[in-house]
Amino acid sequence: MGIEIVGQIERINGKELSYVDFAEKYLAKNQPLIISDLTEDWRAREDWVSENGRPNLHFFATHFGKSRVQVADCDTREYTDQKRLEMSVTEFVEQWTNNDSVLYLKDWHFVKEYPDYTAYQTPQLFSDDWLNIYLDSYQMHEDRDNFHKYDQISCSDYRFVYMGGKGSWTPLHADVFRSYSWSANVCGKKRWLFLPPLQSHLVYDRQVYMKNCIYDIFEEVNETKFPGFKKTTWLECIQEPGEIIFVPSGWHHQVYNLEDTISINHNWLNAYNLSWVWDLLWKDYKDTEESIEDIRDICDDFEAICQRNLAANTGMNLNDFFIFMSRFSLGNMVVLQSYSDKHKALNSCSSAMAQNLLLNLSTIRKIMMTMISAGGVTSEEVYMDLRETLEDPQFLRLVRDMGRTYAMIHMEEEDQVSSKELLQKLSGFADPKMQICSPKDLVEMINHHNTFFSHLLA
Repeated sequence: MGIEIVGQIERINGKELSYVDFAEKYLAKNQPLIISDLTEDWRAREDWVSENGRPNLHFFATHFGKSRVQVADCDTREYTDQKRLEMSVTEFVEQWTNNDSVLYLKDWHFVKEYPDYTAYQTPQLFSDDWLNIYLDSYQMHEDRDNFHKYDQISCSDYRFVYMGGKGSWTPLHADVFRSYSWSANVCGKKRWLFLPPLQSHLVYDRQVYMKNCIYDIFEEVNETKFPGFKKTTWLECIQEPGEIIFVPSGWHHQVYNLEDTISINHNWLNAYNLSWVWDLLWKDYKDTEESIEDIRDICDDFEAICQRNLAANTGMNLNDFFIFMSRFSLGNMVVLQSYSDKHKALNSCSSAMAQNLLLNLSTIRKIMMTMISAGGVTSEEVYMDLRETLEDPQFLRLVRDMGRTYAMIHMEEEDQVSSKELLQKLSGFADPKMQICSPKDLVEMINHHNTFFSHLLA
């Protein structure tokens, strides 16, 4: 079955694109983009690429061969995805070299596994990355009863390396959490097919309540299950070596490696796409609730089961999201207070960095108001004690990473914040009981903060 391709993805030289323009034209408008000239100085483009431009498989086997990785068998479908295998990098290289089958190494958490090997630097355009900044200090899911971490439903980060031979591919999908993603070709070429979000309903099975997505847009598509597919219109692009593609939220895409390829991929979220993340999380929660409705009356804690299943299937649950937003809000407040202390003049406090931090807070406040209306978090237990949080080395690391990141994005001098200063910086707008127990508490704290810094909003 053929598809209708109606346009190409815009291309731009990354050295000529400012962060402000990228945010206004592509993040805020949720439009895809191919960006060139941002990867030339990456160590990965030297170490990982042979003189003939192909992947240096010997380098990977020699330096990273013992790593255990997930590999997709592109010739074998398993349920709604490709069959996954686990093997060492050395075994993957051997099978690739022997041409045993079309294999594609995916989702390798390379940065976490090799923190002392700096293969690349995240470009400034993609650095307002709440997800990975947060996961560098915290795990996403915690058991609220005993605070033990669940490794099997927690992801260490969303920074990945992908490696695959010519002909390897990824089925049609939209990215995890409906996050943004960026994908840089270290070597090799890729063909991308994009479906705009307003057409996404046309690639889901109406017979099972929009649960199953089309697997391959080039195979024969069942018109009974997917009656709207023939109406879809697609954008296409060929991504060259060294180019980075920006994939906006909710854009379904199918991707082919036209040559032996290595890519670096990040998923990330920030103020511009937080509503996409919340909408998907709430939809998945309601789907989870519906799927186990028949056991509601016999469960001691039906809601806890819903949250557990949601975390297992989606990667976080409503409580995880709320804690994430609470900690990130607190971090924004501390960084903004520190910035304000350093720049007393009002015109300095209304700078791009200050406005970015205020946008973060106003967006989180809006999502928390939506969460309150939906009844997403109703527990009365104390979720966050602010004094404990502010004394936590993990939170201090989060604050420092946030301060460093926003200073880099907006080309400001980084401010150093000590643990003793954190409580002082929050005392002006924190709740007297120093606890955040619900989205309502977080909204009130952000309101107090905005009143406290009302001169910044002028």
